[in-house]
Formats: sequence, C-alpha cells, structure tokens
Amino acid sequence: MKFASEGSRVAAVPAAAGLALLGLSLYWPALQAAGWVFLLSATGVLLFFRDPERTPEGDESTLLAPADGRVVFVGEVEGGHRLVPGATRRVSIFMSPLDVHINRSPMPGTVSEVEHKAGSFRAAFREAASDGNENNTIVLDASATGALSTAAVGSGKSGLRIAVVQVAGWLARRIICRVKVGETLGRGERYGLIMFSSRVDVYLPPGIEVLVSAGQRVQAGVTALARLSP
Repeated sequence: MKFASEGSRVAAVPAAAGLALLGLSLYWPALQAAGWVFLLSATGVLLFFRDPERTPEGDESTLLAPADGRVVFVGEVEGGHRLVPGATRRVSIFMSPLDVHINRSPMPGTVSEVEHKAGSFRAAFREAASDGNENNTIVLDASATGALSTAAVGSGKSGLRIAVVQVAGWLARRIICRVKVGETLGRGERYGLIMFSSRVDVYLPPGIEVLVSAGQRVQAGVTALARLSP
C-alpha cells in the first residue's frame, strides 16, 4: 500500500520510542508492553496516511469528490465563497480519523488562487466550521481542454470556476496544500491532505447539478460529485 510522504515522519517518533523500549525490555521486562503499544501506535498513524490508487466514476463532464467521508451539507450559501462570489452552492464532506485524508482535485484546471486563513478549531462536522475554522482555499479554473471547458457557466464567455476549501478540525490541526498559483491539476489528481478529523468544502456556481446528498459517503477521486447541466 502507498502512503503519503508525511506519514513516515509522523510515525517515526512512536516507532523509535517503541523500538527503544523493546530494546530496554531485555534488561527491564516491564517495558516490553509499553514498547509494543508504541509500535502499534506507529502502525495506526501510518495507516492514517494511506494513499490508495483510485479510478474515477463518470466522464470528463463530471466533477469528483475531493475527499473521503460523509456529506454533511448540500445547499445554497448567501454570497458564495469570498474568492468566488458567484459560486453559491456548497457541498461539505466530513472526514473522520478512520477515512483516507488525501485530497484530490474535482476537475482538470489551473490553480488561480491559494489562500490560507487562520481561525478556530471547532469540530469539523459542525456547520460553523466552514467559516470559523482555520482553512486553506484553492480556486480552480477549468482547463483549456476537455468537456468542462467547453460548457461555459453563466454568460457563456467565462469558464467554470470553483473553490475547494480544506478545513482543519479540532484534532492535529494541520493542513497540507502542495500546489501553488499557476500550477495545473488533472481530474482526481492529489493536491494535499488534512491531518486527522477535518472536512473539505466545494463551492460551485449555477449551472452545476449536484449528484450527492447529505448523509451519503463518498470517495476522493472516485465518486461523481456534480456534473454540468445540459
């Protein structure tokens, strides 16, 4: 199984502690149990960073889920996202500590903006987390090629533009975004992760049909999240 590179660094601490305690248990047997506990903890941490290969659903006209987890909100939001005011529909996906936490691009596009915003660390499944929690936003402009670019949104002169927001939860509180402004992402391509319990919000403009509903479980880079309306 493949793991995110950050996983080995995080798991190295409990792994080293576990091996040291097992070594010392040759002289102090009482330390053996603690050694195994640390090694099991290291294994659990490493599994959190698992990064499985994925096969997308649908064709190039559909947008994919950016995260694994449970859909906790689908609906209109007044004003849209601050970086994409016209994107007035939001889909929110909550990732529990047991879910894969690798984030993937919903569509092919160019990263036109990246913005990190400091904030609080409320439980990520709560509605208030979207605006109040620490988060990182990337704005994606539809790629110059492919089905998404040919179906312009709104006036027909401007292509599809969405915001994808990584929202930190109360546990671990670390967001990793690996892309910068000007970089191009493919449909379902990995672009970052959030450590432990967290969520990802997708802001969509009019002309997009949402294919998921609240309570549904989705997989990043697999589940068809939305598609362009005919």
